[in-house]
Amino acid sequence: MFSGKKLTLGLSIVLSSTLANGASLHNSKIEHQPKDGVVTVFGPGGPHTALIRAGNAFQAKTGNKVEVVFGPEYKWTERAQKSADIIFGSSEQSMTAFTENYKFFDEKNVEPIYIRPAVIIVKKGNPKKISGFQDLLKPGVKVVVTEGKGVYNTSGTGVWEDVAGRLGKLDDVKKLRSNIISYEKGSGASFRAFKEKQADAWITWAHWALNHTDKTDYVEIEPERRIYRDMNIAISTKADKEATEFAEFLKSKEALKIFKSEGWIK
Repeated sequence: MFSGKKLTLGLSIVLSSTLANGASLHNSKIEHQPKDGVVTVFGPGGPHTALIRAGNAFQAKTGNKVEVVFGPEYKWTERAQKSADIIFGSSEQSMTAFTENYKFFDEKNVEPIYIRPAVIIVKKGNPKKISGFQDLLKPGVKVVVTEGKGVYNTSGTGVWEDVAGRLGKLDDVKKLRSNIISYEKGSGASFRAFKEKQADAWITWAHWALNHTDKTDYVEIEPERRIYRDMNIAISTKADKEATEFAEFLKSKEALKIFKSEGWIK
């Protein structure tokens, strides 16, 4: 039988572990000072490719420099807390997490600007002849999914379940789950697993295929199962004035053309 002290100690260890893995990355000791003449934009991998292209177009048009910093949040969080003019999210749930860590953004001012559908990425040439989601339920098909696992901020969290459960059939979720060979934290890790583990399919976003056409193709998910998640931005309350100008540029026809080429729509 455990004593009260042992139970308390055990609970403290569990809570400490939970906080270490899933706690806010906010550091109250960092002073937020973004005004440096550069529009600095932080966020996850994926939307970054279109943002970099849009930033280059904005710079060519206005002379104002844009720097896009992307990847896993832990790699850029402290720099963002000090100098971010703009944070971008790759879904609403991921931006909600960002507003917990970056107190200089008002969650009421988060603005969705583009949206895209989930797709199925396959090997170049589609050797398994996958034509839609139903093919992922067949025995022996190897599927990679992106999943935050409760400790990682990624737009892929729950996407596979949303698609599988879209028709309200529990058996579809079971069948897909039995074919998943890897649950990866983040799209970058998922892409590596897709290549290295000889997977047949990866449920993700079209821009990953459109930016790696030498290695991948993609298959659209059936309309009745298709889901969408948006890209959104939030501007710091202390941002350079050019940050607001860049945010407006991102919604322009010129920027739309860039984003559409990578699978994003209005």
